Amino acid sequence: MSLKDKVIVITGASSGIGEATAKKLAGAGAKVVLGARRKDRLDKLVSEIKQANGQAIAQVTDVTSQEQVKSLIDLAVSEFGRLDVLYNNAGLMPISELHLLKVTEWEKMIDVNIKGVLYGIAAALPIMQKQGGGQIIATDSVAGHVVHPNTAVYAGTKFAVRTIMEGLRQEESQNNIRSMIVSPGAVETELYSTITDEKTKQNTYNSEREIGLKAEDIANAVAYAIDQPDNVSINEILLRPTKQQM
Repeated sequence: MSLKDKVIVITGASSGIGEATAKKLAGAGAKVVLGARRKDRLDKLVSEIKQANGQAIAQVTDVTSQEQVKSLIDLAVSEFGRLDVLYNNAGLMPISELHLLKVTEWEKMIDVNIKGVLYGIAAALPIMQKQGGGQIIATDSVAGHVVHPNTAVYAGTKFAVRTIMEGLRQEESQNNIRSMIVSPGAVETELYSTITDEKTKQNTYNSEREIGLKAEDIANAVAYAIDQPDNVSINEILLRPTKQQM
């Protein structure tokens, strides 16, 4: 049940939930392989983990590129010999009302939030099937369960992730591959910065700073799901700030 020496790939690792999870898992003895677009942030994170006697490597990765996602997974296997966990964490949240017609933002959310998860699955599945097991995790959202004004497209991408991951669970359980989504409510991260509608952006920022979970709270949930014996599959963790009503 130990996290020690598990090889874990994390996308969206340069900040927020990904960064907190990388530190949490590396601190427990896992070998973390980190992907994100910002090289300077990745380099800093790897340095911090190594200074704390953890094991980490990183590679610049844009999850909208299938080739880059596969390259990140291949790096984990070439460096550490296997792939125990893939954490598809990268995501965007430029929420807005539909009548504002932010079509380019809709397309970006589909590319990152849905296709990025699928590219990760496509890269990891053959390796895990050959190994005879593994675990794939995705960051979903309360928005993958409940729709609010401003969130139609974002929620649509998260409902899709929830559906894809449940299909993955059903199809791959026979191969000892575990599937899990973690669905946070409001979290104090940088995601608000992708919102271009200024009123919505400010409201989201204020709410997350007033009542939001910390990135470390989600990292703890992910670590709990990984740190289970192979016969136990935690399929979903839904967590909200205590004061969040919806």
